[in-house]
Amino acid sequence: MLLKDKVAVITGGASGMGKAEALAFAEKGAKVVIADINYEGAQKVVNEIIVNGGSALALHVNMTNSAKINDMVQVILSELGQIDILVNNAGVFDKYKTSLETSEEDWDFIFNINLKSIFLLSNSVLPGMISRGNGTIINISSVAGLVAGKGGAAYTASKHGLIGYTKHLASVYASQGIKVNAICPGTIVTPLTKDILDNIPVDNIPARRFGQQEEVAELAVFLASDQAKFMNGTAIPIDGGFTIQ
Repeated sequence: MLLKDKVAVITGGASGMGKAEALAFAEKGAKVVIADINYEGAQKVVNEIIVNGGSALALHVNMTNSAKINDMVQVILSELGQIDILVNNAGVFDKYKTSLETSEEDWDFIFNINLKSIFLLSNSVLPGMISRGNGTIINISSVAGLVAGKGGAAYTASKHGLIGYTKHLASVYASQGIKVNAICPGTIVTPLTKDILDNIPVDNIPARRFGQQEEVAELAVFLASDQAKFMNGTAIPIDGGFTIQ
């Protein structure tokens, strides 16, 4: 198994791409921790993993609260001993609001979830990874982090910022055994996107279809495995060719 006995923490794992990642990581042998503000949903995913013979733990966390994040990390270390893989999947969308349509409260909310929470959790997890000389962080960005027009002002800026943060982490900590990469999904069929898919033309996608959350999960598994051990600081689009146009 590619990830046998690795401890993988997946934020936002109660649904959508996070759930698909949790199931895929467990299938490959990882001990999965699903960290989500939706504890009931996270527990349902844990139950599904356990029924299929995997190992998983659900934890409730408010990703905007540094103290809660640190407490969660300490619980994981106490229960499982270490954290090998962190998948920063939790995120929110801004429904294509332009800059003039975006309030200060909207901006802060998007950035607190999509960027600040990842900074806080990564800083909480990194010291343990550095002390062992090994660890993987995968940040779920978006094609909106590579081009304009796939999100609103705050979302686009936050996802561009996440790619910059990914590159910073890799540039500083790669020499200490830490691998940090970003995944940039295009339009993926998830519960979050189901209400807007009818308004998105597939003609803009060379593959002429939307992506599936399982496809993103498979890429995350690869990046977390030793098969990708020389990949660092990359921002990988998985978008049916949208960004090559």
